[in-house]
This record gives sequence, structure tokens and C-alpha cells, in this order.
Amino acid sequence: MHEIQKKLLNLAQEMNLGQMTLREVGGLIGETSPQKIKHHLSQLEKRGLIRVDRIKGIVRKTEQEQVGGLLNKSKLLSIPIFGSANAGPAEIFADQDVSGFLRISSKLLEPEVMSHKLFAIKVQGPSMNRTDVKGKTIEDGDFIIVDSDDREPEDNAVVLSLIDSMANVKRLHLDTANQQIILASESTQDFPPIVIHEDDDYSINGRVVQVIKKFKV
Repeated sequence: MHEIQKKLLNLAQEMNLGQMTLREVGGLIGETSPQKIKHHLSQLEKRGLIRVDRIKGIVRKTEQEQVGGLLNKSKLLSIPIFGSANAGPAEIFADQDVSGFLRISSKLLEPEVMSHKLFAIKVQGPSMNRTDVKGKTIEDGDFIIVDSDDREPEDNAVVLSLIDSMANVKRLHLDTANQQIILASESTQDFPPIVIHEDDDYSINGRVVQVIKKFKV
């Protein structure tokens, strides 16, 4: 979660932010931009972490039972889409610009990741079409939801990583005995694994927590 969102969430637990201007709220957490405050309050609302009643002027932190109620009724989330990533050879460059927002139901995500920083990537390539994530495979044209707060996932996790600034989706295997990191494909086709050293230009951008299948007519 963004640092500003953490501060706003703590503040919303102590007081009703709906009775203050954005500038006043920012002053309490050391942020001078009202637009940043508006953006991060909106993100907290979309994740169901704060309750906003614009008629009554109420902006407060959502209590645990209220979170459950929101999830039971479902809530549409807006998850930013950051370009695409390869589920084949690592050839597609990572795109840091938001290309749009994926609107999905909160019921499609596990409750424990709802407060994390999530983003979506469109998959290109067939190298993960036998992978199982929540009972779904990762096929060309699908969207994956990535938990960017989980940058040190356990062995055998499906991850989005960057190799030489190029994004790819693979199964992570930590071969500590041989000081290797294996990024393996799981496909109906034959794709060799990517083998890297821990000192290579490599980073994990997050763990894949859900697959949004492309619509097939």
C-alpha cells in the first residue's frame, strides 16, 4: 500500500475526514497536493478500506464487519493496466504507463490481497497455458492480476519478473544448491526455462494472484 494511503487510513480511523477540505487533510499528513489526497482517498474507497457517504459528509475507515459486508455484496474495483508481458520468450519490454483500468468484482480476489497494491497485465504468448492459478490457466490474451506488495514470493509461485527491463510471466523455482533462479514455462508447447544468477539484472514485480480470462464468443 502507498505510504500516503497508509497515513490516510490511520487518520480516517481517528476522525471523520469528510468534514475537512482536501488541503486540510493533506496538512495533517504532510502532503501539499490536494489532487494526490483525492486520488489516494479514491483508491482506498475502491478497495473498500474507507466508507464514503457524500450526502452526510462522512469519510471514515471501514470496520472489519463492514468490509465483509462489502465483499458479500460485491464491489467493482478499478485495477490499473500496465501494458503487457510475455508468456513466452522474454521479448516484450515492460510498460510503466497506465494504459487503462480493468473493472472487476471484488469477489474474484482473496480478501487478504484487497488492501495490497494490485495491477493488471495483458498476457502475450502461450508458454503458461498449463499453469493453474485459482483453477484458471494463463493463455494468450488473458489478463493477470499481480500483487506488487509480494516481491519475495515463495518457491513455486507464479510471478511477473523483469529481465533486462523486459517483462515475463513464469513459474519461480529457487535452486539455492546451485545458486540459480529458474523461471519455468508450463505449456503445451516446448519452451526451455530461463536460468539466471541472483546477481543478474533481474527483479520480481509481484506474484500472480488471479487470472481474468478473455471473453470467447
